[in-house]
Amino acid sequence: MNAIQETILEIDLQKLEHNFEFIKSKINSETNVLAVVKAFAYGSDAEEIALYLQKLNVDYFAVAYTQEGVQLRNAGVTKPILVLHPQPIHFKTLINSCLAPSIYSFRTLNAFLQEAKKAKITNYPIHLKFNTGLNRLGFIDTDILQIKNTLKENDTVKITSIFSHLAASDDGNEEEFTQKQIELFKQIKSNFEAFDSSIFYHLVNTSGILNYPEAHFNMVRCGIGLYGFGNDKKHDKQLQPIASLKSVISQIHTLQKGESLGYNRAFIATKITQTATIPIGHADGISRQYGNGNGFVIINNEKASIIGNVCMDMIMVNVTNINCNEGDTVIIYDGNHTAIEFSKTIGSISYEIITATSQRIKRVFKR
Repeated sequence: MNAIQETILEIDLQKLEHNFEFIKSKINSETNVLAVVKAFAYGSDAEEIALYLQKLNVDYFAVAYTQEGVQLRNAGVTKPILVLHPQPIHFKTLINSCLAPSIYSFRTLNAFLQEAKKAKITNYPIHLKFNTGLNRLGFIDTDILQIKNTLKENDTVKITSIFSHLAASDDGNEEEFTQKQIELFKQIKSNFEAFDSSIFYHLVNTSGILNYPEAHFNMVRCGIGLYGFGNDKKHDKQLQPIASLKSVISQIHTLQKGESLGYNRAFIATKITQTATIPIGHADGISRQYGNGNGFVIINNEKASIIGNVCMDMIMVNVTNINCNEGDTVIIYDGNHTAIEFSKTIGSISYEIITATSQRIKRVFKR
């Protein structure tokens, strides 16, 4: 009997452990590891992933939004959690759940100080985000004096870390720009070392860990690497994608020449064509950019092109030259046919397809 009977996302926690140990092998034993588990742990399952990494003794977690951190706390995650992009409206909730905010502007700094005073707390952990060239969020280096003066007058908060984000750590053609970011961050670091010697400094993401060891400082952030991707072929070989998106063939049809398939009759058979219908669609993360020859799935080790328009809950693929039956397993992506390959067919990246995987898809864990 076929083991796969519905659409599932299979998550291999042993591969997660392998990736975590690989990342640790690239840094000094004294360097802390911050695991990024935002966006449902890159489309997998944030609670399960975080709890497993907690058992592996990861040092810190990061999420994007406050509610993500609250969910981890409710699931039993006790390690420190950094909220990378909190909004002031959520600061009270953030404090109540013992989450640490990224403070990236004077607006957020002043708003958090006010909320912390209301809560009558002292030395609450905050993280200061600096903009060194990504130009997305963050203070700039000329803000340092004002930040120091503001914090000297307050005992409600304490700086846990100072961090920034590299813009192109995976691009060898942008090494000069990356080095400028690293140098600017070093200057920012030197301005705070005398202010508080206990501060953590983190700049590098997965690509930065692998490509810029001189910028590890005393903490590194790892996101996509934990999930099996290194943004470089040589690193991808060392990492193992933890998630496999699989489904089944619901039904096989035979189209005669001239017959159409799917919405808007986007596919017209030019000859006798066999098609297979699979229960996964754009509501599950397979966007409408796929279809009509863009994208493929694997059936019995053969590529089957997605044809016609992607439906909300279904895709149709061409199986004319594939020996298959209703109920056979379909692989959208796994460790052999990766999310990188799948996403490339529409000019996208692995991040997009894995994080788009719908929460309605059943998660199955291999332990």
